[in-house]
Formats: sequence, structure tokens, C-alpha cells
Amino acid sequence: MKLVPLGDRVVLKQLEAEETTKSGIVLPGQSKEKPQQAEVVAVGPGGVVDGKEVKMEVKTGDQVIYSKYAGNEVKVGEEEYIIVRQNDILAVVQN
Repeated sequence: MKLVPLGDRVVLKQLEAEETTKSGIVLPGQSKEKPQQAEVVAVGPGGVVDGKEVKMEVKTGDQVIYSKYAGNEVKVGEEEYIIVRQNDILAVVQN
């Protein structure tokens, strides 16, 4: 099964949270907060959304930071994804 987003929506796969801090402190499972960083898996076509022209600024493979309470979580098979609108993406991470 493949997710194909519509309009200005983007499918994200959340990156795994680190289990140790940079200083070497191991975090117990409950205290870990979900990271707000994800990889773009699929991008909608953009076009006219709510009467406004929307150009898609992200592409598949980009690592992005998204708004904390944005999107809808979906599970396809064993994989979990988040579907967000492009305007819920705050930044693209560049190395």
C-alpha cells in the first residue's frame, strides 16, 4: 500500500528519538519526547488550495522540522506516518 497525499499535504516519517543525550545520559522510555524532525516520504501536487495558489517547497527525502501538534498520525502495515499540510512544516534541515 502506498500513501499519495492530495493538495498541499505532505507524508512524513518521524525520525527515531535519541536514547542518550550528547553528554551520555541515558533517557528512560517514558521521558522521551517525540522528535519534531521527520523525513518527507511523499508530497502532494500543490495547486489551488482554498482559493490560493500553493507551490510545494519540500520534496521526497528532505528532512524537516514540523509543528508540534500538527497533522494526523496514520499506520500503514507496520509503519507509522504523519500527514501534515505544507504550512505546518517549519523548516528544512540542511547538512
